[in-house]
Amino acid sequence: MRKQTISVAVYSVHGNPADVLQIESQPWPTPGPDEVVVEMRAAPINPADLNAIEGKYPGKREVPAVPGFEGSGIVSELGENVSKLTIGSLAILPHDLGTWREACAVKASELVIVPSEIDPVQAAMLKINPLTAWRLLHGYVELKTGNWVIQNAANSGAGRAVIQIAHALGYKTVNVVRRKELIDELRADGGDVVLIDGENLRDEVKKATGGAPIRLGLNAVGGDSALRLMNCLASSGTLVTFGAMSLQPLKIPNGLLIFKDLRFRGIWINKWYDHASQAERMAAFNPIFEMAGRGLLQTKVEKSYRLSEAKAAVEHAARAQRGGKIIFEFAVH
Repeated sequence: MRKQTISVAVYSVHGNPADVLQIESQPWPTPGPDEVVVEMRAAPINPADLNAIEGKYPGKREVPAVPGFEGSGIVSELGENVSKLTIGSLAILPHDLGTWREACAVKASELVIVPSEIDPVQAAMLKINPLTAWRLLHGYVELKTGNWVIQNAANSGAGRAVIQIAHALGYKTVNVVRRKELIDELRADGGDVVLIDGENLRDEVKKATGGAPIRLGLNAVGGDSALRLMNCLASSGTLVTFGAMSLQPLKIPNGLLIFKDLRFRGIWINKWYDHASQAERMAAFNPIFEMAGRGLLQTKVEKSYRLSEAKAAVEHAARAQRGGKIIFEFAVH
């Protein structure tokens, strides 16, 4: 028999996630004519989720709010006007819904249906980091087999997705990290070159790549780290910024604009998604699904929590050094 209520994570004020998150009981959702009910299976805890609870993320949600930009679930009920979806389908939810809840009613048109061979936990983590990685590799520089890409924060969720997707497509990656213990790990993931960030980065990159031109740099850090990436780029190369882990701005010397003619772009995947057509979205999702289905695109999970353990889960997710994502897994009703 179906449950009468669901558990939902809610914050009524912005602040430290472990302090302000509460678990509430709400009525089981009822679908409108164009909606379906989705029973959640998994939802990751991303840095953006923590920032949103803290009130530090763009497009601050009005409180009370349910956190969670990403998640997957199973379609369990159809509204009376919904005919193109089937009960039992695995779906990725929209990023403006709030996925840290046991079930939700959502417009059928806003779901992305996932092939059944993909694990629900992996499906829950395909919409932000792998989609960002796909767009980084396809939206700015036309790459061909054997071309090089350089990125910092290569051990991040998006960085690992870049490594896996680039490897599958035949692109070569220079991966810049801050800890030596990550070198073998990222090489095992498919990273061609893994280097420790530092003042000699340009010379080390040149040596490791045989002086090959690098026309695309991916920056998730900012500050001096981004400047070192710029110095590794070929003339007319492009640096795409999608994060600011150092909380430091880009420092662009005049010479890199005048003499190297570098280009600087940025991407926020939620904004890209909102403005993309359904065809554009699926042009990115379909190859991601194909890679995930073949096991070529896997996100490591360090620990799963129940929603009732939200305080411990967000504290764990906030730790600086982890070996994988922290996720919520939901029981099958």
